[in-house]
Amino acid sequence: MPYWIDVSTKTHRLRLYRNNKLVKTYPVAIGKMLTPTPTGTYTIVNKQLHPGGPFGALWMGLSKPHYGIHGTNNPSSIGKNVSHGCIRMHNHDVLELSSKVSVGTRVVIHN
Repeated sequence: MPYWIDVSTKTHRLRLYRNNKLVKTYPVAIGKMLTPTPTGTYTIVNKQLHPGGPFGALWMGLSKPHYGIHGTNNPSSIGKNVSHGCIRMHNHDVLELSSKVSVGTRVVIHN
């Protein structure tokens, strides 16, 4: 897989790399104190356009069940610790990211 994703919960940034070269950085929202975003290395296991509910334009599920990278219907939440552990992105950003990465892409989440 040429692309991989790095998520920093400390800086609220998702960075997309191709091999080891930074391609783009996106602002994200992460989990709140009681439901933190899990750290570790995962993979994207599925994608769904227009999943409904609070998931915005697109859902990309992670290999950790019930967690994913998704859009939001509340763009003012980006940059904050507000989710139930998922990584929220602006809808236009998650659509752009999804067009570059595929199922099986590595996602590294750290502080």
